[in-house]
Amino acid sequence: MSTPTPTAVGTATLALADDALVLAQRLGEWAADAPVLEEDVALTNIALDLLGQARTLLSLTGDEDELAYGREEHQFRNVQLVERPNGDFADTIARQLYFSVYQELLYTALAAADGQTAPLAAKAVKEVAYHRDHAEQWTLRLGDGTEESHRRMQRALDGLWRYTGELFAPLEGLGVELPALRAPWLERITAVVERATLTMPQGPDRTPWSAGAGRQGVHTEPFGKLLAEMQYLHRAHPGASW
Repeated sequence: MSTPTPTAVGTATLALADDALVLAQRLGEWAADAPVLEEDVALTNIALDLLGQARTLLSLTGDEDELAYGREEHQFRNVQLVERPNGDFADTIARQLYFSVYQELLYTALAAADGQTAPLAAKAVKEVAYHRDHAEQWTLRLGDGTEESHRRMQRALDGLWRYTGELFAPLEGLGVELPALRAPWLERITAVVERATLTMPQGPDRTPWSAGAGRQGVHTEPFGKLLAEMQYLHRAHPGASW
């Protein structure tokens, strides 16, 4: 797809859109495969919320269908955290906890800023508060549950920790200082983890560090398969309509 070079604001908006779009696709993979029927509904609803956010953000940048289905892997600007495979249920919950706490802080800040994303952020922050609460409740249930659920939740938190630092890398044109969100994010995550009788992953001063550069278009191996599945129908029938 041939597109003009986006402005800094457009690039930042596209990055947020890609975060929501890719995580929506990941959560959608749980449909009819979640541990209990209630979670089929809950995870699907969260995925639909994220998809709605992605559509609005993409439409601020260009044609939403072309941006979602026409770009190549290296043109996506999502953080690597959201593209990580679902793994078992604990992996999905850890990923959701890390991301939803970040997203709630981000949208709260964006809603208070004077930018084109403020109206979306003001609406979406209410959705994200539910996403965060859902992830928190499951973290507590798994962490303070059986010996096996505790072990798996701890492993999931530890395994995804290295992908969290990228959330707070500066993003030009966003209108929010992402590094400033690191401290409140860490405080909230620590509170949930400790309530769940779990241990915070270790690092220098327990500060998240980045393992990847998704914002620069560098993605992990599983992302290629996710993108192929997401884009297959559109690419197989270009220009088709209902």
